[in-house]
Amino acid sequence: TEILWEPGPGEREQSLMARFDQRVRDAGERVGAGYEGLWEWSTDHPDRFWPALADFFEVRFASPWTRVLDGPMPTTQWFPGATLNYAAYLLQGSRPGGLAIIFRNEEGLRITLTNEELREAVGALARDLEASGVGVGDRVVAYLPNHPAAVVALLAASSLGAVFSSASPDFGVEGVLDRFGQIEPRALIATDGYPYAGKRHDVRDRVRAIAARLPTLRRTIVVPYLGQDADLDGLPNPVDYRDLLRETRIAPAYRMLGFDHPLAILYSSGTTGKPKCMIHRQGGVLLQHLKEQGLHTDIRAGDRVFYFTTTGWMMWNWLVSALALGATLVLYDGSPTHPHKGTLLEMADQEAIRIFGTSARYLLTLEKNGIRSGRGMRLATVSTILSTGSPLAPGQFDYVYQKLKPDVRLCSISGGTDIVSCFALGNPVVPIRRGEIQSRGLGMRVEIYDPAGRSVIDETGELVCTRPFPTMPLGFWKDPTGARYRAAYFERFPGVWCHGDTARITPSGGIVITGRSDTVLNPGGVRIGTAEIYRQVETFDEVVEAVAVGQPFEGSERILLFVVLKPGVTLDPDLEHRIRSRIREELSPRHVPAQILAVPDIPKTRSGKISEMAVRQVIREEAVTNTSALANPEALEAFRGSLRRGAGLD
Repeated sequence: TEILWEPGPGEREQSLMARFDQRVRDAGERVGAGYEGLWEWSTDHPDRFWPALADFFEVRFASPWTRVLDGPMPTTQWFPGATLNYAAYLLQGSRPGGLAIIFRNEEGLRITLTNEELREAVGALARDLEASGVGVGDRVVAYLPNHPAAVVALLAASSLGAVFSSASPDFGVEGVLDRFGQIEPRALIATDGYPYAGKRHDVRDRVRAIAARLPTLRRTIVVPYLGQDADLDGLPNPVDYRDLLRETRIAPAYRMLGFDHPLAILYSSGTTGKPKCMIHRQGGVLLQHLKEQGLHTDIRAGDRVFYFTTTGWMMWNWLVSALALGATLVLYDGSPTHPHKGTLLEMADQEAIRIFGTSARYLLTLEKNGIRSGRGMRLATVSTILSTGSPLAPGQFDYVYQKLKPDVRLCSISGGTDIVSCFALGNPVVPIRRGEIQSRGLGMRVEIYDPAGRSVIDETGELVCTRPFPTMPLGFWKDPTGARYRAAYFERFPGVWCHGDTARITPSGGIVITGRSDTVLNPGGVRIGTAEIYRQVETFDEVVEAVAVGQPFEGSERILLFVVLKPGVTLDPDLEHRIRSRIREELSPRHVPAQILAVPDIPKTRSGKISEMAVRQVIREEAVTNTSALANPEALEAFRGSLRRGAGLD
């Protein structure tokens, strides 16, 4: 596979990954050659790897641990006896006088917080929450955009030992209650609205409706964002966030709690029922994110780190952890393509961003619109582009290196909300190969299993993790026996985490994600990952995006391919023929769809991921289990219409 980037002279040795590798070897550990040797050691000896990682990043426990890990998956305990506080590590290690946060929105608003200002805001909010009765283990929820107040809320909750959870304000009332209603929060921190794509969205009535149906609330904090006066009417024990910050400025007090103490609750997409509430431990999140951001991404103190995300996606939680390395967070709220497609690239230049995080879908949008670097968006300071949300196709690697920046590190990363981290990601000491994720993460014994549970190389199978890691959820909320948790990840291969992705490990050690297990296509008994098809379809300029699903047909299954086309383009026989020919030539005749159909839009989750499951349920004439999890449920009507017209049924 073609190499598109590799570390230059001195780059490898200067990376944090290389320094960690050298420290481990200097300590007398028996480590094999190269990164593969370090990875083998880290997964064979978790009892030595994770303490070495904590020591490298100077994580000082308030009380010592007695063991590193205890017990098998899924109930492994980590660092029993150790105490720490996530917020304390993020805030106490920051650079005096440095910027903690730069916030921008699509309307041109810019706010900055120094490290001292962030600490004081966290202290003020924590004091108010504590005075309102919030204590260890209580839930604090945020209905906020990607705004500095959301970061303050997470850190204030953590400082008290409370458990944080968030949803973005584009969620409707039922979508929020499906999440927050399960976890019975003590405090709600909410916005009055948000701007998106040139429009202002007032959510004050939503906030009142949400608060009215959360009977455990003891405090409501309103963050006026759209310039209105805080509307506190009808809310339980309300306060204006601005008044709270003006009243007192004190340093936070940190409650030292166990490594496995809950930090946050994140949610599954909810496309198959009510969202699962996944509980993540503070120590696991801290160590895992230090590893991924420090070693794998090479983030340093003073770097400006951006990820396009909302507070409803795990990448927001991931981004906040970059404070632990002394980085400056660059937050953006609004549409990534408003007022024009290159808005975020311009911001990268204006704010001297070094780490630019986005999604494969965003990069595809840039490519389809002919965006290239140039005046006002040269990406001069950007050393690394991160991409996640869906697999990055080989052609998108070409686009980035040919049209955006030829010397950038383009790191596709893959993990999930379930682990609030990555299984496979970038790596500053190994080459970037076209169409591949660079490596498996240190400490993550990722393998690919065939249907019989045998580990395979260069074959597509189930992505599994065969040994414990500290960002496995503590469990699901209100699942006291752990039955739902075990059913979600450990039923397919007992004692082994089965993530639900299909993938392939290449001979060079890279990873190619081929799709989701629950939407694998199975024509004639041949298992096909949808990502394989998308990689080919997205090479056509006429196609904006696509979704492929399997439909039962004549005792087997056939593939239906739905495409969204550029304005003015029609799905004529010539385009259909070219799509089919490309798929047949590049993949196989088995991959060729039985029908190709044009639709105006494709349903997506609120984090922007295409919901193959919802389309599959419509095509199979099943009930769509949870439309409130979709950002655009109205898009399903076109798929229902295709069935009514008989499309796909002849």
